[in-house]
Amino acid sequence: MASILIVDDDAHIREVARFALARAGHAVELATDGAAAYDRVMRGGVELIVLDILMPELDGLGLCRRLRAHDLDDARPVPIVFLSSRGEEADRVLGLDLGADDYLTKPFSPRELVARVAAVLRRTSAEALPAARPALQIGEVTIDRDRHAVEVAGAPLVVTATELRLLATLATHRGRVLSRGQLIATVYGGDHHISERTIDTHVRNLRAKLAAAGAPVIETVHGVGYRCG
Repeated sequence: MASILIVDDDAHIREVARFALARAGHAVELATDGAAAYDRVMRGGVELIVLDILMPELDGLGLCRRLRAHDLDDARPVPIVFLSSRGEEADRVLGLDLGADDYLTKPFSPRELVARVAAVLRRTSAEALPAARPALQIGEVTIDRDRHAVEVAGAPLVVTATELRLLATLATHRGRVLSRGQLIATVYGGDHHISERTIDTHVRNLRAKLAAAGAPVIETVHGVGYRCG
């Protein structure tokens, strides 16, 4: 069970989401706008955010952008599930581009919200390991899965939890082409809510960060998938 912050300016939506998630055993807090939510997250202890897009003060996209850009001491970014009436594909892709972990369109099923939240928590939770895992190395790129850290030539590279899992998966199978389906099965545990388009979005974001740091190590094999070389 997790500490979840619901951020929405619609009182009815807040109450529906609060009731469903609390009934599932989560500790739920509420915020009515992005500015208040940002202040709450900065105080620590929030393990997942259910976030509306259209809000006063600071909208959901702006809050997501600010949180992902913030240099938090926590090695694992707070997972974000967007909850919005804006269901157009461009909005969904933009939310994922900014670092969101999932997207649910209003009107929504409370049971689906609970299921989506559970799936995101499973993917992003830190599990105790019996022994430290060795860092992975691809050229000048170092991937430390236990510290959730990526470095390029010794300089830190900020990545999301999903991006790190993708990079580590490709690095573990270096030289091998992995299909989108294989990445979904490995990175997301086969979560049926995840589409191949979502994988493409996360890979595109990760590849842009690596390229900007001078390490274009991810290659697209058209019609097949992705490879780390």
